[in-house]
Amino acid sequence: MGTNTEKHQQWLDQLTEQSKAKQQKFMNNISSRLGHPRMTEAPQHPFRGAPDFWSDNNWSTKKCIEQFTVNFLSVGGHVQRCSNMEQVADFIAGKAKEMNPTHIVRQDEQDLAELSLEQLIPNASVKVWNNDSETLWKREAAQADFGIVYADHAVAYTGSVVVKSAKEKGRSVSLLPTVLFIVIPASRMVTRLGEVLITLDEAGRENLPAGIHFISGPSRSSDIENDLTIGVHGPGVVYALIVD
Repeated sequence: MGTNTEKHQQWLDQLTEQSKAKQQKFMNNISSRLGHPRMTEAPQHPFRGAPDFWSDNNWSTKKCIEQFTVNFLSVGGHVQRCSNMEQVADFIAGKAKEMNPTHIVRQDEQDLAELSLEQLIPNASVKVWNNDSETLWKREAAQADFGIVYADHAVAYTGSVVVKSAKEKGRSVSLLPTVLFIVIPASRMVTRLGEVLITLDEAGRENLPAGIHFISGPSRSSDIENDLTIGVHGPGVVYALIVD
């Protein structure tokens, strides 16, 4: 028994040495082709993170909104400025008259509850995410014509909206409906993506949500023969409603 074990170990050692020899030969060949000595240690990185000039770059709210709008429109999204939540409600109700949705799902957020969409869009079924245990919520979101969420952040430089998931803020609400409305308070607009990532890092892993979504316009898929298709893996129409 002991002899067989020793033979097996010798066989494994032999395979390991052969693998290392092949690896050395492969890497030496690459070094030779590149014309410089083989690097066996990681290069020094004296600088980490974004440079100071970029970390100190903070635009005004006005410029953030302008740049966010330019970037969001450039990828096929829609942007609407609203003075208050009443205008947000009126805008969504107006789109409902155009598109005639039958199913609407929204996050369970107080600001969204105050839109009173049930009264403004009486012909549609307005569901509030995860407010009862009997409903199959993913199916509700998949069947929804409209999804309505409240943004945690919006990043001007990339034209991205950040939406965190939670028990009352299921990720399916932003992912599955055909048309997505994102309510963005202007106060949550930042210049750089790093500003958002720092807050997530400082929160600690144990406090991170299950999902953090960066939404930059409607769903775009072009992984099959470079044929761009809108709305395959997410909403095909996305409205960013910026509230002053």
